[in-house]
Amino acid sequence: MKCLSLLLLLCASSVMFSQSTIKGKVTFNGEPLEMANIILKGTSVGTLSDKNGNYYLKTNLSGKQKLEISSIGFNTRIKRIELKKGQTLNLNFQLSEANSALEEVVVSGTMKPVKKLDSPVPVEVYSPVFFKKNPAPSVFESMANVNGVRPQVNCSVCNTGDIHINGLEGPYTFVLIDGMPIVSGLSTVYGLTGLPQSLIERVEIVKGPASTLYGSEAVGGVINIITKTAKTAPKLALESFGSSWGEINTDLGFKYNLGETNGLLGVNYFNYQNPIDNNGDGFTDLTLQDRISLFNKFSFPRKNNKVFTVAGRYVYEDRWGGQMNWAPKFRGGTEVYGESIYTSRWETFGTYDLPTNEKLSIQFSANGHAQNSYYGDTFYKADQYIGFGQLLWDTSIGKSHNLLFGAAYRYTYYDDNTPATANDINNEPSITHLPGVFVQDEITLAANNKLLLGARYDYNSVHGGIFSPRINYKWNSENNADVIRLSLGNGFRVANVFTEDHAALTGNRELFFEDELEPETSWNANVNYVKKIATDNNTVINIDASTFYTYFENKIIPDYETDTSKIIYGNLDGNSVSKGISLNADITWQNGLSIIAGATLMDVSVTENGVTERQLLTESFSGTWSVSYTIPNIDLKVDYTGNVYAPMDLPLLGDNDPRAPQSPWYSIQNIQLSKKFANNFQLFGGVKNLLNFTPAANSILRSFDPFDQNLDPEKPNLTFDPAYVYASNQGIRMFLGLRYRLF
Repeated sequence: MKCLSLLLLLCASSVMFSQSTIKGKVTFNGEPLEMANIILKGTSVGTLSDKNGNYYLKTNLSGKQKLEISSIGFNTRIKRIELKKGQTLNLNFQLSEANSALEEVVVSGTMKPVKKLDSPVPVEVYSPVFFKKNPAPSVFESMANVNGVRPQVNCSVCNTGDIHINGLEGPYTFVLIDGMPIVSGLSTVYGLTGLPQSLIERVEIVKGPASTLYGSEAVGGVINIITKTAKTAPKLALESFGSSWGEINTDLGFKYNLGETNGLLGVNYFNYQNPIDNNGDGFTDLTLQDRISLFNKFSFPRKNNKVFTVAGRYVYEDRWGGQMNWAPKFRGGTEVYGESIYTSRWETFGTYDLPTNEKLSIQFSANGHAQNSYYGDTFYKADQYIGFGQLLWDTSIGKSHNLLFGAAYRYTYYDDNTPATANDINNEPSITHLPGVFVQDEITLAANNKLLLGARYDYNSVHGGIFSPRINYKWNSENNADVIRLSLGNGFRVANVFTEDHAALTGNRELFFEDELEPETSWNANVNYVKKIATDNNTVINIDASTFYTYFENKIIPDYETDTSKIIYGNLDGNSVSKGISLNADITWQNGLSIIAGATLMDVSVTENGVTERQLLTESFSGTWSVSYTIPNIDLKVDYTGNVYAPMDLPLLGDNDPRAPQSPWYSIQNIQLSKKFANNFQLFGGVKNLLNFTPAANSILRSFDPFDQNLDPEKPNLTFDPAYVYASNQGIRMFLGLRYRLF
């Protein structure tokens, strides 16, 4: 018996001394990271970090190994190690939050949740951490640091704008909230303002036509704003900041329970009431605004993890810009020029999984948008109502075919006081019915090969049937370090000039329509290559490169030059091409330094009657960057962000227009310092527009005579014109704010 006990003791000792131990701590920004996965790559040996971020791993393996540390929402770390029997390794790891990691789950490319790596459609993902590097009062302004995406200010007086993707104007960008087509038509210039950013989970961007899934308007690309769920939202989130110009922005979000129903409430308030005229043209440099937005989302409990969510948002805004001595009593008159816009908007949308064994779901949305505005003495009043619903069936055939079938219907009601819906005899609101069906087949050719085939057919009650096909192919290497995607697709769009282009309303140019506007169509080809590199010193590098080509027919382009007293709208008798290359790089070092940089080189041209010209208000080159570093000893983070744009051709009023025909090279740069304190409290501040760049002081032509009462008889074409604009007139300013999170 003693011999047996001794033998067991010797065996146990042998096993114990033959084991290796790996232990340490996993952190994020100096804070413990719980539930991080620590595993020896290629084996089943692994563990999880505890609430203090500590982990402890024992193994009988020896020799050279790869230790992988991962957590949802963070960049994966891989450390090469060599294990010796009986050895103890102490290894600490700091993870960085993923802005575009392959592990991110995306929905915009295929209309269903898939890992970014597995998506045949290239999707860019941006987390709230990315946008917090340069805090802004709206998602519209936050887009300024996304490569290939440019917020375009369309009016020097009212400061409304839209989002350009790869040189294509704002109406070609389809904006979704939780996958629902909330922002379109009349709300195009307002859709990205007023959304409480404290409730944004991430923003997904698809560059290139997506009409096969989303229908009309998804010609240039898709911006899908995904809101938080009750599981991911903090109990309370507060962010508020102000600038030296007098801007105040406050975001408040919190979650609550009504019985078993989970609720999320978000409030955004923005106020700016400080008229400034630094360029001395007599007009406000920045539009005064008073905006309130309320957002609420309910998630109802259901069996078998079925989804039922309903959300709603209400936005009210009062904005005006104009001569410095303007007051509400001058609204609509000819004594003092001002552009005053009252906007009232409501939205609702949701998803309901049917209680069936098949994956059937209903998605729905509705919104109403009312605008009451004066552009000088020009009155513009419009109402728009849009209802949308679609049935989705997600199913599989065998192991290789993952199919998605959809049937959609969209109703649009639009009424205004312009010739678009009114004449001298009666008023005829525009009512459009747009039913459609689509199918998508995601084919797994092999473990690392996927082919996506899609087709859609819509019937527009005004323009008839429209067919949109697409094909996507994806290949990835066995270790997922290399990914190649090929895309070819078709897009279409039905335009409404008055709802999308404020240049049609501001100023004194006459509007002229050549003919009934026909739907625009486009074909797009895209090649995307993603490379992920993890070096021996734990540096993580993500490279994302794309080349794109888009060919348009029937494109609707405002003509400012044929007759300088008019803006002429008509379908292009020729073609338009947008082509270029784009490169993104995301580099993270172990020491806390990270760099996100991108550049886009493109050529957007218009060919008509054998003559090819550059498209107006389109840059040939743009670049963005974000450099971040955390000083660990004092937990102080420094963010340096910026962008740079090449010259753009600008709309002039003839050869004797004194303004420059092109914008200069310009760059908007910002710096921010943020410091974390106890109890989830953070203080941040910095400087925006460090170089104090603003457009030329004479951007508004004849600002001294906005009602054209004293035109020069020798230069009758030179009238009041605020449509010559490419960037904001807001110069350098300091900002200071605070954030608080309660989990």
